[in-house]
Amino acid sequence: MAMTTLDRSEAKGLSLFSRGKVRDVYDLDDHLLLVATDRISAFDHVLSPGIPDKGRMLTQLSAHWFRRTASVVPNHMVSADLREIQKRLPAGTTLDPASYDGRVMLARRARRVDAECVVRGYLAGSGWKEYQKAGAVCGHRLPKGLAQAQRLPAPIFTPSTKADTGHDENISREELARLVGADLSRQLEDLSLRLYGEGARAMEERGLILADTKFEFGFIDGRLCVIDEMLTPDSSRFWDRAAYRTGVSPESFDKQFVRDYLEKIGWDKNPPVPVLPPEVVEGTASRYREAYERLVK
Repeated sequence: MAMTTLDRSEAKGLSLFSRGKVRDVYDLDDHLLLVATDRISAFDHVLSPGIPDKGRMLTQLSAHWFRRTASVVPNHMVSADLREIQKRLPAGTTLDPASYDGRVMLARRARRVDAECVVRGYLAGSGWKEYQKAGAVCGHRLPKGLAQAQRLPAPIFTPSTKADTGHDENISREELARLVGADLSRQLEDLSLRLYGEGARAMEERGLILADTKFEFGFIDGRLCVIDEMLTPDSSRFWDRAAYRTGVSPESFDKQFVRDYLEKIGWDKNPPVPVLPPEVVEGTASRYREAYERLVK
């Protein structure tokens, strides 16, 4: 991968469907073109500068997992190969390989299920905070005396609301059933746990721990499919197995490095948004690169 930074896509000749915190999505009728930029967000704000090649690594990691798990759960990916995608774009539309190669994915349009499907295998992040207060995580009563980062007796499904802006909110499985229906809620839990299991086993082979992750689902031609991204540093918490210790917060291969910096400088999480210093940008980029290289190469 050549190290470049793309903060905002400009796909001329295509209609912009949405611009999220990281991805720009273009409308291709029954398909969508997903462009993963190098923007990085924390505490519901997009920061600057971007993280070089982050979008490429996110796209290629998702493509890797979509291919690997297609026999477990269908997904929305058609192709992540720019040359193949170019053939399917409207006449006259071209994407500069220097900017877009490796960071675009052609996907089938889905009717999104408005819930984040989170699976936790270890006690970390908001799950650890909730356990300290209540002895439970999203309605799951857990054994007493667990430590930070401890492996749970079994992975747990802890859904949250899906917010386009602002915070996602943790909810119980009962609340999810009320939102989407009991049958769909059970399907989401079953598929999420199966995908987590596949990812955790594969990562263990590469010396990594999948502490927790989130999935999104949608319906394509009436069939429930996994969509958006999958098992990336933006949607997951990865730890190095060799450095893992129960009782301490392990270093993660994700944007926790950025969050820690923002907490350290005492930012109140309101505008103006701090500019990330070069050492934080490079430290974050190196963590994404290590996750990508250990999982894909």
